[in-house]
Amino acid sequence: MPKLQFLYLSYNNFDSHSGNTDLTPFFASLVNSTNLQELELAGNNLGGELPPIIGNISKNLAQIHLDDNLIYGPIPTQISSLVNITLLNLSSNHLNGTIPPELCRMGKLERLYLSNNSLSGVIPSAFGNVSHLGLLDLSKNNLSGLIPNTFANLPQLRRLLLHDNHLSGTIPPSLGDCVNLEILDLSHNRITGTIPSAVAGLSSLKLYLNLSSNYLHGPIPLELSKMDMVLAIDLSSNNLSSNVPSQLGSCIALEYLNLSRNSLEGPLPSSIGRLPYLKEIDVSFNVLSGEIPQTFQASSTLQNLNFSYNHFSGNVTDTGAFSSLTMSSFMGNFKLCGSVQGMKSCHKKRGRHFIITILLSLLITPIFCIVGYPLLLRSRFRNQFASFNKSKVIEDVEQGGGRKEQKYPRISRMQLIEATGGFSSSSLIGAGRYGRVYKGVLKNNMSIAVKVIDTKGGGEISGSFKRECQILKRTRHRNLIRIITTCSRPDFKALVFPLMSNGSLENHLYPSHGLRHQLDLAQLVNICSDVAEGVSYLHHYSPVKVVHCDLKPSNILLDYNMTALVTDFGISTLVKAVEENTNPIDESVNYNSTDGLLCGSIGYIAPEYGMGRRASTKGDVFSFGVLLLEIVTGKRPTDVLFQQGSSLHEWVKSQYSHKLEAMIDEALQRCTTVQRDSNLWHDIVLELIELGLMCTQYNPSTRPTMLDVALEIGRLKQYVSSSSNSVTEDVTTKS
Repeated sequence: MPKLQFLYLSYNNFDSHSGNTDLTPFFASLVNSTNLQELELAGNNLGGELPPIIGNISKNLAQIHLDDNLIYGPIPTQISSLVNITLLNLSSNHLNGTIPPELCRMGKLERLYLSNNSLSGVIPSAFGNVSHLGLLDLSKNNLSGLIPNTFANLPQLRRLLLHDNHLSGTIPPSLGDCVNLEILDLSHNRITGTIPSAVAGLSSLKLYLNLSSNYLHGPIPLELSKMDMVLAIDLSSNNLSSNVPSQLGSCIALEYLNLSRNSLEGPLPSSIGRLPYLKEIDVSFNVLSGEIPQTFQASSTLQNLNFSYNHFSGNVTDTGAFSSLTMSSFMGNFKLCGSVQGMKSCHKKRGRHFIITILLSLLITPIFCIVGYPLLLRSRFRNQFASFNKSKVIEDVEQGGGRKEQKYPRISRMQLIEATGGFSSSSLIGAGRYGRVYKGVLKNNMSIAVKVIDTKGGGEISGSFKRECQILKRTRHRNLIRIITTCSRPDFKALVFPLMSNGSLENHLYPSHGLRHQLDLAQLVNICSDVAEGVSYLHHYSPVKVVHCDLKPSNILLDYNMTALVTDFGISTLVKAVEENTNPIDESVNYNSTDGLLCGSIGYIAPEYGMGRRASTKGDVFSFGVLLLEIVTGKRPTDVLFQQGSSLHEWVKSQYSHKLEAMIDEALQRCTTVQRDSNLWHDIVLELIELGLMCTQYNPSTRPTMLDVALEIGRLKQYVSSSSNSVTEDVTTKS
C-alpha cells in the first residue's frame, strides 16, 4: 500500500498466530508504504521484540504509538534512522536495556514516551542536543545516575517526568534555565541536597512541581512564591526543615499543596488558607505549632485537609471547611480541642470580659431604640424606592427578550455589595482562574450569581471582559448560561447570572460538608447530553466560534429541573476557522485569543496544549471525554494523576482489557436507578466509556467532533427515555 498515510489500529484484540511473537513480518510489510506518516498500534497486546527493520519504514513517518503492549527486549538503535519522527511512544511495555544515545539523533523529536518499562542505566546527556524536545517521559523505570545538566539546552522543554526511578545526586540548578517548563516531576528517586533557588523560581510552571519521596533537606525556598501559575506542589516525604514560608500565599493558582512527612516547624501561615483556589492541603507528620489559622476554616474551596501529627493547639469548631472533617484530620495534636467529631471538647470559663459584654448590651439597647429607630424608617423608605426602580428595569428587559439588541439593566457595584453581603466568604460559591463567584439576592428577591473578574491583569483582563460580554450577548442556547447584566468600572468588573438552584455538577459528583446528592444514570446521561448540545452549539452554530478551554464539572450548572447549563465559556479562546472545511458563521468578527493562558484545568487539558499548541475545538472534545470517564468511574482526574502518576483516560485504558466488567459493575452500584434493567444500563455505561476513550485519543485528528458526540449521546438519551417509558407502562398495566 504505497499510498497509505495513516494507520490507526489501537486498542483492538489482536492475537498472535500460534503464539508467534515475531514482529518482523508486520514491520517489513510497511516498508513499501513510503507515504506513511502516522502509525498507531497501542493497546493490542503485541509481544516480541522491536525488529531492526523498523528503521526502514517510511522516512515521512512522524508519529509512532506502540504503547500499552507486551513488547520486550532492547530499543533497536536502527529506529533513529526515522529522522522525521516528532512523537515516539513506547511506554507501558516490557522494554529493557539502556536508552540508546542514538535516539538523540532524531533532531525533530518533540515528544518521547518511554515510561513504565524496565529500562536501566543512565539518562543520555545527548538529549540536550534534541533542540525541539518538548516532552520527555522516562518515569517508572530503573534508571540510575545523575540528572543531566544538558537539559538546560532545551528551550522548548515543557514537561520533564523522571519520577519512580533510582536517580541520585542533586537537582541541577541549570534546570532553572528551562524557562518554558510546565511540569517537573522528580519524585520517588534518591535525590539529595537542597532545592535550588533557580528551580524553585521557575515561574513558567503551570501544572505541577513534584519533588516528593526523595532525600532533600534544608528550608523551603522563598523563590517558590514566583510560581503564580502552578496548580500543584508536592514536597512531601523529604527532610525539609525550618518554617513554612508565608510567601507561598503568592502562588495564587495553587489547588493542591502537600508538605507532609518533613521536619517543618513553627506556625502555619494564614496566607496559605487565603489561596483562592486551594482544594487540598496536607501538612501532616511535621513539627508545626500554634493555632490553625481561621483562614483555612473560612475557605470555600478547601475539600481535603490533613493537619495530623503536629503540635497544633487551640479550639477547632466543626464549621466552614471543617464541617465535614473528623478527628482523623487532626490526629496526634494533643493540644487541640473543639467540636469536630471525635475531638475532646474545650472547657470555657466565663470571666470578667463576659460580664462586661452583658452590661454593655443592656446599656446600648435603650439608646438604639431612642435614636436609631427613626433613622431606620428613613433608610427603609429609601431602599424600597431604589428596589422599585431596579425591579422595573429588570422586568422591562425580560419582557423585551425578542429585541435584537437587548440592553442590560444597570446595576451598581454598591448594589452587588449589598446583595452578596459585602462579597463575604459565606456568599462565595466558586472560584476560577479568572475570578470568584458569589451568590446574592437583589432587593426584588431575585437570586443571582455574581462573577467578579480578577482585574490584576490590567488591560488584558479588560479586553477579556469585553470579549466575554460580546460572546454572552450573541450566544443563546438552552444549555448555555444566560447573562442578566454587567457591572464595569476601571477597578471592578462583574457579570451577573441567574443563580442555579441545584448548584454545579461537581457538587453532585463530590458532595462536601456531609451532603449527599446522588444522581442516577438516567440523570447523568441527560446531563451529558445537555453539555454536549451546549458545547456543540459553541463549536458549530454560534455566531462567533467559541472554544471553551475549561470544560469540567464545576463549570456545568444545574437548574431547578436538573437541566445542565455550560458556564464560564466567555473568557475562553476564540478561534476563526483554522480546521479544514470549517468556516465561522460570521467571519467579519475577529477576536483575539487569550494567548499565554493555559487552556484548561489540570486533568482535563488536552495533551497537545501541553506542547504549546493553539487551542482548538478538539481540545474541548478531549475535556468532554475526560468528563465522561470521570462520571462513569467516580474518580477525579487529579486523584488519578497525583496518586497513580497517570491520567484518567490512561488509567481507564489500562483497565479496559482485564477489568472492564468490574468498572461497569462499580458504576452501576454507585449510580442507583429506579426500575433498573441491568442489561440496558450495562450497555449504556459501556458506550459512555467507549465514547470517553474516543474523545480522549492522543491524536486530535482522530477525535470526533462535538456535533458527532452530541448526536451519539442524544441517541443514548432517547434509548434511556423510551426504556423508562416502557417500564412505566408495564407498571401501570400491572396495577
